[in-house]
Amino acid sequence: MKYAHLADLHLGAWREEKMRILSTHAFLNAVDQCIKQHVDFILFAGDLFNTSLPDLNTLKTVTKKLKELQDKKIPIYIIAGSHDFSPSGKTMLDVLEHAGLLVNVCKGKVQDNELHLSFTTDTNTGAKITGVLGRRGLLDKTYYTTLHRESLEQEQGYKIFMFHTAVTELMPKELGMVESLPLSFFPKRFNYYAGGHIHNTKRINPPEYGTVTYPGALFPHNFQEMEKFGHGNYYIVTVEDGVQTVEDVPVIVKPCTSLELDCTGKSPDVITFEILDNFQEKDIIDTVITIKLKGTIRNGKVSDINFTEIFKQLYEKGAYFIMRNMTRLNSEEFEEIKIVQSNPEFVENDIINEHLQQMKTFDKETELHTIQSLMTVLNTTKKEGETITDFHTRTETEIDRLLQM
Repeated sequence: MKYAHLADLHLGAWREEKMRILSTHAFLNAVDQCIKQHVDFILFAGDLFNTSLPDLNTLKTVTKKLKELQDKKIPIYIIAGSHDFSPSGKTMLDVLEHAGLLVNVCKGKVQDNELHLSFTTDTNTGAKITGVLGRRGLLDKTYYTTLHRESLEQEQGYKIFMFHTAVTELMPKELGMVESLPLSFFPKRFNYYAGGHIHNTKRINPPEYGTVTYPGALFPHNFQEMEKFGHGNYYIVTVEDGVQTVEDVPVIVKPCTSLELDCTGKSPDVITFEILDNFQEKDIIDTVITIKLKGTIRNGKVSDINFTEIFKQLYEKGAYFIMRNMTRLNSEEFEEIKIVQSNPEFVENDIINEHLQQMKTFDKETELHTIQSLMTVLNTTKKEGETITDFHTRTETEIDRLLQM
């Protein structure tokens, strides 16, 4: 038996059109690789889309690829993540399932105040798959606290549990302060636990739990992830003669090169020169470039750095896309502001949760989801060739659709 484990693509998350294109290509390339590997099935552990109602162009591309998998008789099993889940139940994943293009394995019923999950059995291999969907702000914790684990643990055969939440034992050090669930909330005696939500690649084999994993994001979600990882990743899991192996498969759509420059004591002109000099002898054709500047500038302001010339020269050398991060850069004229370094999504969640329910228009869950979804819609930019009028109309239509959910 051979299958793939993917997660956290967040299609539609990038504001920049060029990066949106790359995230779509990551999905297409990963599926093509899975087909060439002759996998029996594919798991996607949440956040295929960055919103429960993705734009039509993205949906068209994904649907076409899912149809190709269907034609090749390679099923794809999914759970909703914290982004593509909707408390109203109106999500595009349901539409795709009704069309027979994927199978949502998060199925069950509540009986005597306990959640009883049912298994989906893969026809070709006999693998039994179930799982719990993800929700923002660890609201999915309720599912785990009421989960009837005994029936899941007693089920015989090769079993896979899919989840989309922060697991304490899998958390990277830099996210140690983020709220998480201990593994003891999960049912034991599964062969494989296919995780999503945390974008770091991680796998462990604790006693009684089999292999518990995060494959990492299928494509970097923001500047920090592009700088740290440079590409996406997923797993190929092979089970042969009772032995299970897990293989990392990088998804490199474009090469990435990063520069981190300490600007302390340097003038804007020197900083401009050092950035250009760093890339002078490098082959950056069709490359994504990240530039992070930190420290305190001398004799000038941050705005005096000639990024117009930097971008001009790097694009002339063939760079695909350039990103800059100057959150830790300041000048002697201003007092430095210290902020906690964290994933932007977790920072946003902390701020939103701090101010929830000041107005009682919605319940807490609906208010949280509505705010997050509105932020995603309002974060969009005008597409290439799109008129301002069409851009405004498209944005207003997406907001109206969201508020009517």
